[in-house]
Amino acid sequence: MSRILVVEDDPAILRGLADNLKFESYEVLTAGDGEAGYRLLRETKPDLLILDLMLPRMSGYELCRKARSEGISTPILMLTARGEEADRVLGLDLGADDYVTKPFSVRELLARVRAILRRGAGPPKPMPDDLRFSDVVVDFRRYEARKGETALEMTRKEFGVLRLLAARAGEVVSREELLNEVWGYENYPSTRTVDNHIASLRSKIEEDPAQPRRLLTVHGVGYKLLL
Repeated sequence: MSRILVVEDDPAILRGLADNLKFESYEVLTAGDGEAGYRLLRETKPDLLILDLMLPRMSGYELCRKARSEGISTPILMLTARGEEADRVLGLDLGADDYVTKPFSVRELLARVRAILRRGAGPPKPMPDDLRFSDVVVDFRRYEARKGETALEMTRKEFGVLRLLAARAGEVVSREELLNEVWGYENYPSTRTVDNHIASLRSKIEEDPAQPRRLLTVHGVGYKLLL
């Protein structure tokens, strides 16, 4: 589960961001001023910092400058009400990785969060060409699947979800990773989309979808495939 620190002095925006990120299965830490945010950044080492620029006690610019000068490489997504190009350039020059200008679309912000986290995840494991377990046979190259003698009707996205889980067999794959890899940055889907596809896959490949033995839920994190 990715840990995200949100530093924002507007209580309504801070609460809204935290609620939306938690709904997407991220662990969320919050701070209402720059000094508290800087302290949490050093103590908790989050996977991503969402940082407002105009903060009390220490500005977002100063927080970003101090973090980078101390070798803290946590990706930073800046939030700003300013529309001037010079302000955005300054934030990026100080070490921010991306920015969103207020007012912003929550769906776009979540997509940018997923994109930043994806860039820091390291090289992906190679995708398998096929999958076999029990009486299930899946050919990912031909988009064909069978269970015993019965052909399975699966969508391209279902093939994509199953292929990623097969590449990481035995490991937990988070909902955000599935969204990043199968749906991509530009589509802004929600984690509910992943849950629906998992339910559909279970109805096709499990002996008893209500008591799955292969495609398992890891509550609060994501899913894993057991072979």
